Amino acid sequence: MTNNPSPPPGLLSRRTLLSGATLAAGAGLSGCGSLTDSLSGKTQVRQWNLLAGADGAVMTQMHDQFAAEHPDIELQATTFGWGTPFYTRLVMGASGGNAADIATIHVSRLQSLSPDTLLSPIEIDEIVEAGLDPEDFPADVWDKCFYEDKLYCIPIDTHALVNYYNRTICEQAGVLAPDRTLLETHGVEEYLDLLRAVKDVTGEYGTSLDTFAGWRQFWAWYRQQDGEWIFHEDDFELDDDKALAAIEPMYRMAEEGLCPTISDGGQTAANFENGAAGLVQVGNWEIVRFRAFNEAQGFDFSMTEIPDFYGNRRTQGDSHAYVLPYHNSWNPDVRKATIEYAAWMLRHSFDWGAGGGHTPAYLPVTESEEYQSLEPNAEYSGVVENVQFDPEVWFAGSAARIYDEVGAVLQQVYALAMTPEEALALIKERAHALLALPNPVD
Repeated sequence: MTNNPSPPPGLLSRRTLLSGATLAAGAGLSGCGSLTDSLSGKTQVRQWNLLAGADGAVMTQMHDQFAAEHPDIELQATTFGWGTPFYTRLVMGASGGNAADIATIHVSRLQSLSPDTLLSPIEIDEIVEAGLDPEDFPADVWDKCFYEDKLYCIPIDTHALVNYYNRTICEQAGVLAPDRTLLETHGVEEYLDLLRAVKDVTGEYGTSLDTFAGWRQFWAWYRQQDGEWIFHEDDFELDDDKALAAIEPMYRMAEEGLCPTISDGGQTAANFENGAAGLVQVGNWEIVRFRAFNEAQGFDFSMTEIPDFYGNRRTQGDSHAYVLPYHNSWNPDVRKATIEYAAWMLRHSFDWGAGGGHTPAYLPVTESEEYQSLEPNAEYSGVVENVQFDPEVWFAGSAARIYDEVGAVLQQVYALAMTPEEALALIKERAHALLALPNPVD
């Protein structure tokens, strides 16, 4: 999964998408509609996803297992480019009533997809018949799957900003507990002291941060203070004092050389792998990269939740989820097979967590003894309780505009080219500019 999603393009309006020309384009994206009997005589289920990274390889392996166990179902899975390319195709296909039978989205993008017109609601009875129970999911994530009291998503996982640490370096720095886990810190000052001790060992940085992806740190530390960002039709509510408190540690870390002043996603991970930093704050999906490095080079690392700056360990994150794109008509056999596919993937999501680093949303998996003994996943499994979804507005959420707009401003803070106060003023200016834009799906 990329660390730098691009902003959505100027999509056509939903009214335009429903014109004859775009209907034809939507049909072209997906081919013919859902079929009960394909040429193979099997029930055909078409799945679209945006998992083009290392976690996608894990899902492909799971798909192969599903196919082997369901000889009567022909699963056709298609992976599109992460972010904007995927959501553009999903909107166009669903507008024509001829998209995939099931698609993987980010829960934070649900409202921006105009679910009442582009998605099919899911009946609770359907998932219960497939062996799932609403009580099997974290309440906060489950609640995000509803729009206007209708269920539109089946959550797959939670994924979030987490803290990786190099045990060898951190042991030399004296910041490991007796069980060789990273010492817990409370408050900004304690954490900066920890980074100073680590920097004394590395000679370069305490932690590596993606300075182009500052939205994640900002939202984590703003939400740790119970900060709310509530958008209205032409204005918003943002707590300036809490926002500044979220930005100031970025400037302080960069100013003292505790983190890089300029570092993109690739360099951020490399700083951790080559020992320039003893810690790194990136997404939990980077576990795939670091495991591969460990196998090739030898790399004693683990991971935990991000630090408690303001009384808790809330962090920015999201949830992958299954949705059913709108169909002009549903074949009941295809629909049943589609729900069975989703249920099977959840029941087998131990492989998703172990291989891809995401924390399964299906509680019978995450609460199992097998998962709780999984390392290092079990060490950060509490992140499920601390994931903070982006603000509820069409330009927020994974691969949406607010990530890039705020991140571009905070990049200047890390580069010491802008003070926190200047950054906050510009963030608010850009937020007002986004509010003035129409939702391209409306």
